[in-house]
Amino acid sequence: MPKLSAYRVYMIIAVAGATLLSMVFTVLTVYYVVTVGMNPLQLVLVGTTLELTVFLFEIPTGVVADTYSRRLSVIIGYALIGLCYVITGFVPAFIIILAAEFLRGIGETFISGATSAWIADELGDHNVGRAFVRYQQLSLAGGFAGTVAGAWLGSQRLSLPIWLGGAGILVLVLFLIFAMPEHGFNRTSAPDRETWRGMWHTTRDGMRVVRVQPVVLMFLLVAVVFGAFSEGFDRLWEAHYLVNIAFPTVIDLQPVAWIAIIRSGSLLMGVVVSEGIMRRVNLDNTRALSLTLLFATALLALSVIGFGLASGFVVATLIFWLAGGLRAVQYPISQTWLNRNIPSRVRATVLSMVSQADAFGQVAGGPVVGAVGLRSLRAAMVMSGLLLTPALFLYGRGVNLTNDNTNVE
Repeated sequence: MPKLSAYRVYMIIAVAGATLLSMVFTVLTVYYVVTVGMNPLQLVLVGTTLELTVFLFEIPTGVVADTYSRRLSVIIGYALIGLCYVITGFVPAFIIILAAEFLRGIGETFISGATSAWIADELGDHNVGRAFVRYQQLSLAGGFAGTVAGAWLGSQRLSLPIWLGGAGILVLVLFLIFAMPEHGFNRTSAPDRETWRGMWHTTRDGMRVVRVQPVVLMFLLVAVVFGAFSEGFDRLWEAHYLVNIAFPTVIDLQPVAWIAIIRSGSLLMGVVVSEGIMRRVNLDNTRALSLTLLFATALLALSVIGFGLASGFVVATLIFWLAGGLRAVQYPISQTWLNRNIPSRVRATVLSMVSQADAFGQVAGGPVVGAVGLRSLRAAMVMSGLLLTPALFLYGRGVNLTNDNTNVE
């Protein structure tokens, strides 16, 4: 199979990856509870295992991507994730699933910094912004399709969308092996690749970028903030609906069906909002990027607080969809701005540091929001929104750092 263009492969990863993973995630928690028989402590341990693995392996795998190959790192990452879900779907045992989540965590770290670094090198810093936006749109559309497919397959058998999703990811790996190009990456010289000293030099250079580039340090701190916000919000919004918001009785649907509809609407809203951003925001102007992130995050914080206080289904759902659209803005804009301030030679390493900061925020902030949720889910949602407020200060400082000529070569 001939190598395809990097842009086309990146879009295929967006659609296929999001569709297959959404198939899995649609039924995964229900599978854990109903088929595996996990208790609440075991459910928490699964999440903790994943996040701690990500925290520990982010920087080492980012260094591997910068030292050997971003393409190889992406392929290894998806292979480990696919293997995780094949094992999970076929072996409903807690200890085995815990080991599979460990594999998935390592796989996530191989992908996190390497994918963005790869496409930025292949397309160039000034052309990658629109690719990030389109990637986000296609991921959201794939997530919608995967949610529908996962719900239907799960109604036949809960394990079906899990192992099928994992098998599909392994097929995607085979496709990437034959079709994924890598022309923009300059591999580290052989003597440096073969020594720990060379890898340490890459790590040290990445840390230096964080110290000397204020924008990169800003995004590192923002990642901690968003990690603390997202862990509690993403785990508890469904419970907030089930406990505090009555589902409509006009249509006789099970709660799981309503949740799928709400989730799908949020994904579609993300497509609409990101398309609006692509059409109206100049992705080559870093001041426009910084102001967009500042206003989007401010509205997101207000939306999450409003969602926590809402009691009517229609109002709560409209606010939740708005929050979903505003969250969809974060990835393409932040990645565009961030990649322009990281030298190519350490790009995957630094992006992995940002992902590690997000994992730290999740580990540190999630349990706190969860503890508040034991007393009041409304209070937990409001707290999640308030946790975003430090990001407003950071983005406000970021506006003063913007300069259209600050790209780093």
